[in-house]
Amino acid sequence: MSGRVAAASGREEERPSRQINIVLRSQEPPAITNPSGESRPVAAKNHGHTSLFQELTQELEGLVGLDNIKELVFEIYALLQIAQMRTEAGLASGGQAYHMVFKGNPGTGKTTVARIVAKLFQRMGVLTKGHLIEVERADLVGEYIGHTAQKTRDLVKKALGGILFIDEAYSLARGGEKDFGKEAIDTLVKAMEDHRSQFILILAGYSGEMEYFLMSNPGLPSRFPIQVEFPDYTIDQLLQIAELMAKDRDYILMPQAILKLKQHLLVEKTESLHAFSNARYVRNAIEKAVRGQAVRLLNQYESTSPGKQELMTLRTEDFKL
Repeated sequence: MSGRVAAASGREEERPSRQINIVLRSQEPPAITNPSGESRPVAAKNHGHTSLFQELTQELEGLVGLDNIKELVFEIYALLQIAQMRTEAGLASGGQAYHMVFKGNPGTGKTTVARIVAKLFQRMGVLTKGHLIEVERADLVGEYIGHTAQKTRDLVKKALGGILFIDEAYSLARGGEKDFGKEAIDTLVKAMEDHRSQFILILAGYSGEMEYFLMSNPGLPSRFPIQVEFPDYTIDQLLQIAELMAKDRDYILMPQAILKLKQHLLVEKTESLHAFSNARYVRNAIEKAVRGQAVRLLNQYESTSPGKQELMTLRTEDFKL
């Protein structure tokens, strides 16, 4: 844990379903250099640690909500800075485990945060590579005895220096004692011991199911000192997310369209029989509105082209909710 830090940036695309996704991070030079080109401690930056942290976490700060996640990342940043100072003062500075459990409904930012954390931890010195491997049950569980352990060990090996992120991790415990999922759990527990501090394991899933999963193996709860709840977004936060998603695609929402979306989200969030998918639901609504706008414009401008402003505008009639 060599807690000096360099700048963070970048954004990842969502991974395809049931596919191992390896996100590689290139090693980057230190953010702070003197005129001779030699690196020097970031503590020497004039505007202090807080400003530096804000610079590093610009991508994380750009996310709506998630205040508990942002606070957790700052705690780790502060710990690393102080650990380096303790080392320089000749004091003991033991390492910490950063394995995590992310609990929450779909679309609450679990995967997005895992991707950002991987980059931040590489720059903070927690991880040597900072890549992220996203997997689910099918990637870990084999078809015969011994196959699962080998598949799981291979994925852990690929994750060394980075993060192994298991989505819907509770599915590993659903089959009971004879299911090969248990073999994957046991292999992961052993890997956490054999490769201490060499990788970070993040398990994600619904809150209730994750509680059950952690109880499936007596050694699991104590191995995940960081357990984070990802609460559902409020309606106002969902509208913020909708406008940001539209802006990223060079679209703008008319006030009437925002009102229509707000009314729909209120109904969907409170009356749906299924778990509300939060930002994922909003993304689908925006994408459907974009398709609706395309049809409307083609019908409206049969012989001419719409202007730039019209091409950017999502109107009430585009939201067929």
